[in-house]
Amino acid sequence: MLTVDIGDGTPRQVVAGIKGPYQASELIGKQVVVVTNLKPATLRGVESQGMVLAAQDSDTLALLTLDRPVQVGSTVK
Repeated sequence: MLTVDIGDGTPRQVVAGIKGPYQASELIGKQVVVVTNLKPATLRGVESQGMVLAAQDSDTLALLTLDRPVQVGSTVK
């Protein structure tokens, strides 16, 4: 489970299957792309309030990150 700041003043709880490829310490302060206009869903017994986007091939899982910093909560276009 991740706690993600999406810029609206209330952090979101997001369940993401990234435990193997990523250590918690690697994620602190990282800007990632999060889909927030979804209905909350219960995954692994925990309510998830969004979805972190990632790409995966047969060997690698990679989070979608930004190539330069933007304001937290910026819209993806």
